[in-house]
Amino acid sequence: MDTLPKSERLCGRSAVSALMSKGRWGHSRALKFCYLRNDPAEGGNRIMVSVPKRFFKRAVKRNLLKRRMREAYRTQKALLPPCGTDILFLYNSKEIKDFQTIKEEIAFILSTLANERQL
Repeated sequence: MDTLPKSERLCGRSAVSALMSKGRWGHSRALKFCYLRNDPAEGGNRIMVSVPKRFFKRAVKRNLLKRRMREAYRTQKALLPPCGTDILFLYNSKEIKDFQTIKEEIAFILSTLANERQL
C-alpha cells in the first residue's frame, strides 16, 4: 500500500508557525493553500492538510476529506519539483467534493506553484 511518508508531512510547532506567519496564501474553488519556499538542501516538499470543524462537525467527514487531499497530492506530487516547499491545504467548502474534483484542484495548485518557481 502506498502512503505518504513521514518525511513528506509537515509537523512540528516551529515549522507550522513559520509557514503560517511567513507563507504566501492562494486559493482555488474549494481549497485555500499557504506555501513557503525553504532551502532545497533542507529536504523535499512537505504538506499539511486541514478541514475546519466549523464546516463539518463529524470527524468521519473531516477524515474522509483529509484522506482524499493527501491521496490527490501523493499521486500528483511529481508536478512540483523537489525544491523544499512547505504547503498547507485548507478545505474551504461546505459541501463534500468527490475525489476527482479534489484531485483537479490539487493539480491546479501544484502546477501554479511549479510555474511560479520557474519565473
